[in-house]
Amino acid sequence: MRFACLGSGSRGNAWLVEAGDTRVLVDCGFSAREMARRLERLGIAADTVDAVLLTHEHADHARGVAGFASRFGCEVFLTHGAQVMLAAGDGAPKRSREIDSHTPFALGNFEIVPVAVPHDAREPVQFVFGDGRVRLGILTDAGHVSAHMEAMFANCDGLALECNHDVDLLRGGSYPPALKARILGRYGHLDNAMARAFLAKVASPRLQHVVAAHLSEENNRPELARQALAAALGCEENWIGVADQEEGCDWRQLV
Repeated sequence: MRFACLGSGSRGNAWLVEAGDTRVLVDCGFSAREMARRLERLGIAADTVDAVLLTHEHADHARGVAGFASRFGCEVFLTHGAQVMLAAGDGAPKRSREIDSHTPFALGNFEIVPVAVPHDAREPVQFVFGDGRVRLGILTDAGHVSAHMEAMFANCDGLALECNHDVDLLRGGSYPPALKARILGRYGHLDNAMARAFLAKVASPRLQHVVAAHLSEENNRPELARQALAAALGCEENWIGVADQEEGCDWRQLV
């Protein structure tokens, strides 16, 4: 199995996961044209993507999903809540399959486990991928950590983990008070310290790759996210990857 990021942040999010001949996107927060460009940068043709898995309906994760799926002929997997919200805004994909937030399902070479998370969306989920040998967890939007999340993301071989903000930078920054309160709330986003505590609980000797994700361009710094996650693992800071807004991150192989 291998994975890469097409871009991660408040202006758009998308991840690519591949096992054998099965290739899926997690989220589609860029236009179809931009998604195709970013996929090409990874050496992937957009029409070879089998499916898009949608975590929730927020624009930075779902902005391009209907257009991409229609243009390149792939199916979209999403919860009922996300489907309802997209349909209300005329953004629902034409080919979609509803998934239950607590029921694993098979897709090509993957067994995929949706994980319900606390976030201010309608039935949001994150995902754990397995191919029978290794497991990859992608967790990019959650306001706090639940015992269910800890159980589902334990013993992964690879982990992409939200480090949205540094609390001090956010509180002292230029965001309006209401937006600060939303981000800091229990249905907002994980900060560096919360991500560190979560990683310390779920990490195992199997862990091969950790990538910090969904960093705020104003309220965080890559070096702060690296410091936090490295402290959880007792590893060198440069071992921790960071997915940024423009470049995402290149392929990471799980063996």
